[in-house]
Amino acid sequence: MANENHILIGKIGAAHGVKGEVRITPYTQFAEDIAAYGPLITDRPGLTVTITDLRVQKTVAVARIEGVTDRNAAETLNGVSLYVEREVLPEPEEEDEFYHADLIGLEARLEDGTVLGKVSALPNFGAGDLIEVRDPRSGDTYLYPFTRAVVPEVNLADGYVIIVVPLDAEIGEEEPD
Repeated sequence: MANENHILIGKIGAAHGVKGEVRITPYTQFAEDIAAYGPLITDRPGLTVTITDLRVQKTVAVARIEGVTDRNAAETLNGVSLYVEREVLPEPEEEDEFYHADLIGLEARLEDGTVLGKVSALPNFGAGDLIEVRDPRSGDTYLYPFTRAVVPEVNLADGYVIIVVPLDAEIGEEEPD
């Protein structure tokens, strides 16, 4: 079962074809890297999976899983999340590279120290990474570009990020009806 030392690296989707292949949405920098970590931990108790063959098709990986030989078996894996132990991942090579798991839960602050909330996700809808901040008072979430201009400081040791709110954004303001 996944825990805080496990890093999510992909999610199995639909079966692909009739010979037991599955589609995997990889959360690794390069889709093919998901097969490089050996047996993968899953969010299903007692289940680990080993990718024996993988090819990349656009934004998904099509994989053969050890022991899965037909479509019915592949369909039972739909929705399974794939994890690795944190210590098997290499340390980021660049100063401004981070694992999403290391950022989620950090406090988000303005430059003057005002707390905006906590980092709740780092989505990418195709136009670049975003940083999602949840305001604990209202429950509202705010999306900011995850760029050096908007997030000039990430302090993992002290548990916070600095957000410079873009001029066209209003914090805590309601949208007009």
